Amino acid sequence: MALILAALAAVMLTLFAGAPAANAQGLDLSPYRGKIVLVDFWASWCTPCRHSFPWLDSMQKRYENQGLVVLGVNVDRERAAAERFLRDVPVQFEILYDPQGVLATKYELLGMPSSFVFGPDGKLLITHVGFKTSERDEREREIARLLNEHVRDQP
Repeated sequence: MALILAALAAVMLTLFAGAPAANAQGLDLSPYRGKIVLVDFWASWCTPCRHSFPWLDSMQKRYENQGLVVLGVNVDRERAAAERFLRDVPVQFEILYDPQGVLATKYELLGMPSSFVFGPDGKLLITHVGFKTSERDEREREIARLLNEHVRDQP
Protein backbone atom coordinates (compact mmCIF):
# COMPACT_ATOMS: atom_id res chain seq x y z
CA MET A 1 0.00 0.00 0.00
CA ALA A 2 2.82 2.42 0.84
CA LEU A 3 4.37 1.75 -2.57
CA ILE A 4 1.09 2.49 -4.32
CA LEU A 5 0.69 5.75 -2.41
CA ALA A 6 4.28 6.74 -3.22
CA ALA A 7 3.69 6.00 -6.90
CA LEU A 8 0.49 8.04 -6.86
CA ALA A 9 2.33 10.92 -5.22
CA ALA A 10 4.79 10.83 -8.11
CA VAL A 11 1.90 10.81 -10.56
CA MET A 12 0.45 13.90 -8.87
CA LEU A 13 3.58 15.78 -9.86
CA THR A 14 2.85 14.83 -13.45
CA LEU A 15 -0.76 15.90 -13.09
CA PHE A 16 0.17 19.50 -12.46
CA ALA A 17 3.32 19.58 -14.58
CA GLY A 18 1.64 21.06 -17.64
CA ALA A 19 1.60 18.12 -20.08
CA PRO A 20 -1.16 18.43 -22.69
CA ALA A 21 -4.47 17.02 -21.46
CA ALA A 22 -5.03 14.85 -24.53
CA ASN A 23 -1.51 13.44 -24.45
CA ALA A 24 -1.18 10.09 -22.69
CA GLN A 25 2.35 11.03 -21.60
CA GLY A 26 0.80 12.97 -18.75
CA LEU A 27 -2.54 14.15 -17.49
CA ASP A 28 -2.64 17.88 -16.95
CA LEU A 29 -5.10 18.82 -14.23
CA SER A 30 -3.75 22.35 -13.82
CA PRO A 31 -6.74 23.89 -15.67
CA TYR A 32 -8.89 22.40 -12.90
CA ARG A 33 -6.88 23.72 -9.97
CA GLY A 34 -9.26 24.72 -7.20
CA LYS A 35 -11.78 22.04 -8.18
CA ILE A 36 -12.49 18.48 -7.11
CA VAL A 37 -11.40 16.24 -10.02
CA LEU A 38 -12.60 12.66 -10.46
CA VAL A 39 -10.41 10.76 -12.94
CA ASP A 40 -12.05 7.51 -14.06
CA PHE A 41 -10.14 4.86 -16.03
CA TRP A 42 -12.40 2.69 -18.17
CA ALA A 43 -12.50 0.26 -21.08
CA SER A 44 -15.12 -0.72 -23.63
CA TRP A 45 -15.08 -4.36 -22.47
CA CYS A 46 -15.71 -3.39 -18.83
CA THR A 47 -19.26 -4.29 -17.78
CA PRO A 48 -19.16 -2.24 -14.54
CA CYS A 49 -18.08 0.77 -16.66
CA ARG A 50 -21.42 0.58 -18.49
CA HIS A 51 -23.10 1.02 -15.11
CA SER A 52 -20.75 3.68 -13.78
CA PHE A 53 -20.88 5.99 -16.81
CA PRO A 54 -24.49 7.17 -16.43
CA TRP A 55 -23.79 7.81 -12.74
CA LEU A 56 -20.56 9.70 -13.48
CA ASP A 57 -22.37 11.79 -16.08
CA SER A 58 -25.16 12.62 -13.63
CA MET A 59 -22.57 13.54 -10.98
CA GLN A 60 -20.82 15.90 -13.41
CA LYS A 61 -24.13 17.58 -14.28
CA ARG A 62 -25.35 17.74 -10.67
CA TYR A 63 -22.15 19.06 -9.08
CA GLU A 64 -20.25 20.93 -11.81
CA ASN A 65 -21.44 24.31 -10.51
CA GLN A 66 -20.03 23.37 -7.10
CA GLY A 67 -16.60 22.56 -8.54
CA LEU A 68 -16.67 18.90 -9.64
CA VAL A 69 -14.89 17.89 -12.84
CA VAL A 70 -15.12 14.32 -14.18
CA LEU A 71 -12.50 13.10 -16.65
CA GLY A 72 -12.73 9.67 -18.27
CA VAL A 73 -9.52 7.98 -19.43
CA ASN A 74 -10.09 5.17 -21.90
CA VAL A 75 -7.49 2.39 -22.02
CA ASP A 76 -8.66 0.50 -25.11
CA ARG A 77 -5.91 -0.14 -27.67
CA GLU A 78 -8.36 0.65 -30.47
CA ARG A 79 -10.18 3.96 -30.25
CA ALA A 80 -13.04 2.57 -32.36
CA ALA A 81 -13.99 0.24 -29.49
CA ALA A 82 -14.20 3.21 -27.13
CA GLU A 83 -16.25 5.19 -29.64
CA ARG A 84 -18.74 2.31 -29.99
CA PHE A 85 -19.06 2.21 -26.19
CA LEU A 86 -19.66 5.98 -26.11
CA ARG A 87 -22.38 5.71 -28.77
CA ASP A 88 -24.14 3.18 -26.52
CA VAL A 89 -23.44 5.06 -23.29
CA PRO A 90 -23.04 8.75 -24.19
CA VAL A 91 -21.63 11.18 -21.63
CA GLN A 92 -20.97 14.90 -21.46
CA PHE A 93 -17.73 14.78 -19.46
CA GLU A 94 -14.33 14.92 -21.15
CA ILE A 95 -12.87 11.67 -22.49
CA LEU A 96 -9.12 11.18 -22.91
CA TYR A 97 -7.46 8.22 -24.62
CA ASP A 98 -4.53 6.15 -23.35
CA PRO A 99 -4.16 3.36 -25.96
CA GLN A 100 -0.54 2.63 -25.02
CA GLY A 101 -1.40 2.37 -21.32
CA VAL A 102 1.06 5.05 -20.22
CA LEU A 103 -1.30 6.63 -17.70
CA ALA A 104 -2.73 3.26 -16.69
CA THR A 105 0.79 2.13 -15.83
CA LYS A 106 1.56 5.30 -13.88
CA TYR A 107 -1.64 4.91 -11.87
CA GLU A 108 -0.94 1.20 -11.27
CA LEU A 109 -4.53 0.22 -12.02
CA LEU A 110 -5.76 -2.81 -10.13
CA GLY A 111 -9.07 -3.24 -11.95
CA MET A 112 -11.72 -1.61 -14.11
CA PRO A 113 -13.06 0.89 -13.63
CA SER A 114 -10.57 2.64 -11.36
CA SER A 115 -11.26 6.12 -10.10
CA PHE A 116 -9.09 8.70 -8.37
CA VAL A 117 -10.47 11.81 -6.70
CA PHE A 118 -8.11 14.77 -6.35
CA GLY A 119 -8.62 17.80 -4.14
CA PRO A 120 -8.39 21.43 -5.24
CA ASP A 121 -4.63 21.37 -4.58
CA GLY A 122 -4.07 18.22 -6.67
CA LYS A 123 -3.69 15.95 -3.65
CA LEU A 124 -5.09 12.45 -4.04
CA LEU A 125 -8.02 12.08 -1.64
CA ILE A 126 -9.96 8.95 -2.64
CA THR A 127 -9.37 5.88 -4.79
CA HIS A 128 -11.88 3.24 -5.87
CA VAL A 129 -11.48 0.05 -7.87
CA GLY A 130 -14.59 -1.35 -9.49
CA PHE A 131 -18.12 -0.04 -9.40
CA LYS A 132 -21.16 -1.41 -7.65
CA THR A 133 -24.55 0.21 -8.09
CA SER A 134 -25.18 -0.44 -4.39
CA GLU A 135 -22.25 1.88 -3.52
CA ARG A 136 -23.36 4.87 -5.63
CA ASP A 137 -24.97 6.74 -2.75
CA GLU A 138 -21.91 6.35 -0.53
CA ARG A 139 -19.61 7.55 -3.30
CA GLU A 140 -21.86 10.53 -3.94
CA ARG A 141 -21.81 11.40 -0.23
CA GLU A 142 -17.98 11.29 -0.29
CA ILE A 143 -17.82 13.68 -3.21
CA ALA A 144 -20.53 15.98 -1.81
CA ARG A 145 -18.59 16.13 1.47
CA LEU A 146 -15.39 17.07 -0.38
CA LEU A 147 -17.23 19.73 -2.36
CA ASN A 148 -18.79 21.14 0.82
CA GLU A 149 -15.39 21.26 2.52
CA HIS A 150 -13.91 22.91 -0.57
CA VAL A 151 -16.66 25.56 -0.71
CA ARG A 152 -16.32 26.24 3.01
CA ASP A 153 -12.53 26.67 2.70
CA GLN A 154 -12.77 29.22 -0.12
CA PRO A 155 -12.44 32.92 0.75
